[in-house]
Amino acid sequence: MKFTATQIAGILEGEVEGNPQIAVHKLSKIEEGEKGSLTFLANPKYTHYIYSTKASITIVNKDFIPEQNLTTTLIKVEDAYKSFSKLLEYYNQVKNNKVGIESPSFVSESATYGEGFYLGAFSYLGENVRIGKHVKIYPNVYIGDNVTLGDNVLVFAGAKIYSESIIGNSCVIHSGAIIGADGFGFTPNENGEYSKVPQTGNVILEDHVDVGAGTTIDRATLGSTILRKGVKLDNQIQIAHNVEIGEHTAIAAQTGIAGSTKIGKHCLIGGQVGIVGHITIGDRVKIQAQSGIGRNVKDDEVLQGSPALNYGDFNKSYVHFKNLPKLVNKITKVEKKIDGGED
Repeated sequence: MKFTATQIAGILEGEVEGNPQIAVHKLSKIEEGEKGSLTFLANPKYTHYIYSTKASITIVNKDFIPEQNLTTTLIKVEDAYKSFSKLLEYYNQVKNNKVGIESPSFVSESATYGEGFYLGAFSYLGENVRIGKHVKIYPNVYIGDNVTLGDNVLVFAGAKIYSESIIGNSCVIHSGAIIGADGFGFTPNENGEYSKVPQTGNVILEDHVDVGAGTTIDRATLGSTILRKGVKLDNQIQIAHNVEIGEHTAIAAQTGIAGSTKIGKHCLIGGQVGIVGHITIGDRVKIQAQSGIGRNVKDDEVLQGSPALNYGDFNKSYVHFKNLPKLVNKITKVEKKIDGGED
């Protein structure tokens, strides 16, 4: 696909400085720009590259004034970074605009879908599946009975959505994600053997939820495991049964959240964080990577460590942690002096 500077400026509501008919067909970093590529300049540290880049078009802020001659055509916008992100989103929409049902695939007679639907080869749609408009389901996807998908949903290759799951509008589910598998529910008997507790609930993803590759979200024992509007999950995250995550919370890779924990709105959770079950984490909480959370957390707390401490307290304590060998040596010397004085 090729786009001219004029077309791109129209999408971004920008102004062209240079050749309005020059065309691009790929994206690049500004320092690696090639003829036929589009790049952007947002960070002042990279300004010097604009004078040497071979990119055909560069998106810049409106207040940018070149101090040397340029070979690249400029598109001036209010915010170069946001505009480039908008362009990437537009590009993805064009790239992913497939339609039709590929063969071989299986679509139950009771399944329904809206206009602009795409189903990749070797995919399966179960009984009573309900799919909205402009949904794109890539090859090797399994969608179980009674699943609902809203409008503009993207499900990438190899994802699995178990029965009864409800997926809202504009959600993105990446390859290898599993939504609606059984929660980890077992009870031991007097012989130390485990009996399975039936997991009869479901998973609900509200609108604009992103689920990373290899992430698993377990169905509830009773009721629902719920991810509220705008939740963003990185790759390889475990969300256990009956967890609820508040609006616009973002969680980085390899985090594990145990059953029935409630997490608030606008939280930021780093990678490899472990969170125990049956606790409540407030709104706007920030948890640093590799922290262990074993208690309720109030709104606006910033935590680090395992078990996690207040972020400021952790940093103050860390000064002492790293000096412990020196402190031990000092104490040992003092004890020797005291012992020697007594002798």
